[in-house]
Amino acid sequence: MVDKKLFGTSGIRGLVKYEVTSELALKIGKSLAYYLGNSGSVVLGNDTRTSNEMLSQAICAGLLEGGVDVVKLGMVPTPLVGYATEKLGADAGVMLTASHNPSAYNGIKLWNPNGMAYTSKQEEDIEEIYNNSYYISVDWDNIGQLKYNDEIKEEYIDDLVNSVDIRPGLKVVIDCASGAGCEISPLVFRKAGCKVTTLNCQADGFFPGRNPEPNGDNLQDLMKTVIATNSDIGIAHDGDADRMIAIDEKGNISPFDSLFVLMAKEFGGTIVTTVDAGICIDESINEVGGEVLRTPVGDVNVAEAIIDRNASFGGEPSGTWLHPDFSMCPDGILSGLRIAELVSKEGKLSDLLDRIPNYSTVREKVTCSKEQKINTMGEIEGLFKENFNDIEEINTIDGIRVTFTDNSWVLIRPSGTEDYIRITLESKDDKRAEFIRNECLKLINEILKQ
Repeated sequence: MVDKKLFGTSGIRGLVKYEVTSELALKIGKSLAYYLGNSGSVVLGNDTRTSNEMLSQAICAGLLEGGVDVVKLGMVPTPLVGYATEKLGADAGVMLTASHNPSAYNGIKLWNPNGMAYTSKQEEDIEEIYNNSYYISVDWDNIGQLKYNDEIKEEYIDDLVNSVDIRPGLKVVIDCASGAGCEISPLVFRKAGCKVTTLNCQADGFFPGRNPEPNGDNLQDLMKTVIATNSDIGIAHDGDADRMIAIDEKGNISPFDSLFVLMAKEFGGTIVTTVDAGICIDESINEVGGEVLRTPVGDVNVAEAIIDRNASFGGEPSGTWLHPDFSMCPDGILSGLRIAELVSKEGKLSDLLDRIPNYSTVREKVTCSKEQKINTMGEIEGLFKENFNDIEEINTIDGIRVTFTDNSWVLIRPSGTEDYIRITLESKDDKRAEFIRNECLKLINEILKQ
C-alpha cells in the first residue's frame, strides 16, 4: 500500500506554485494515461481559477503524450464532469478545482466511467505510478487526440430540468461565488420555471464577491437579498458547484443536517452519510422506517457505500449530496433544484425545517501543520479516556468520534484538504455542548504545546 502524499479526502489540493504546479499536472496526466493502459479517452473540465489554463494545458499534454484522447469541456461545474464521463463513455474524468478553498489554491480530482470519484485504492495506484515514473511516452503515431465538446452541457441542462417539477414562479436567489456554477445554475433554475435573482454569477477566479466556501459568514449578502426580494429560497454553491446550501424565506441559513434530512426523507430506505453528521438524521430516518449508514468523510466514501448497499440517497452535511438516480457525482445544482421542488410543493422552507429536530451543533477548527495533525490524533483518544468518565462509544473509522451516555457526541479529525484539525460536536443541551467544546480545545492545545 502506498502512503499517499498527494491525494487527500477530495483529490489533490494545495497552493498553486508551491504544491500544485504545472509539473505536477503534467506528471499526473502521464500517470493517469499509464493507469488507463495508454489508450482510451478522458473528459477534462475546470472551474474559474486563474491557474486553470496553466494546469489544463499541462495535464492535457501528459494525457496526450501517454496516448489518451482528451475531451475538453472548459469551465464547467464538477457534476458536469462526472455526468459527461458517463454519458460520453469516457474511461476517466478530470476536474481542476480546489472547491471551497480560496483563489490561491487549486487541485485535481479524478472520476470513474460511472461518474464516481476515484477511490482511495485507485488514488494509491496513481500515486505509485507517479512516484516511480512508470509512465511512458507513446510513439508519434499513437499520440492522443484533443477534442472539444459543448453539446454535453445542453444534455446535462435538459436532464436536470426534466428531473424536477417546480411550481412556476418560485422566487429563487442564486449565489455562485463567481465559481463554476455561474453559467449553468441560474439557467437551469430559469428553465425549470423559477424567477431567478443572481449574486456573484460572473465568472471570476479571484472570487471578488465572497469566499467560495458557502457558510454563514460568507453568505450574508445572499441572506439579505432573499429578504429584500421577498424570495422563497436562496441557493448558494461553492467554487465548483458540487455543494449546495439553502437560505429560507426569512433569510436564515438552513442547518446543514436538517436540510440533508429533508431530502433524505423524500427518498427513504437506506441513507448514507458521514461520521460528522448529526443524530437528527438517525431519529428522522428511523421514523420513516429507513436505515442510516455512516462512512469516513469524503464523497467517494459515501458513493462506494451507496453502491455497496444499493442506497437511495447520500451525502455529507456540508451540502455535498449524491443522487444515485441521476449520477454518482455530487451535484449541488440538482440538490438545489430538488429542495426548490420540495418548497414549491410543500410550503415554506422554514416551516419544513422546523419539523426536523435541531440540536446544538458546534464546528471549530484548530490550525496546525501536517506533522501536528499526526501527533494530535495519536494522543487524543488516550486523553479523552482520562478526562471524560461518561464515554459510551468510540468510533475511529475517520478521526475519533466519541459518543457520551447522554447521546452527545464529538468528532475530532484532521482536515484532508487544509492545515486544520476539525472539531464537530452536538448535544441536546447548550451548556453541555459548550463544555465539550472547551474541553476538546484544551486537550488539543495541550498536545500542540508539547
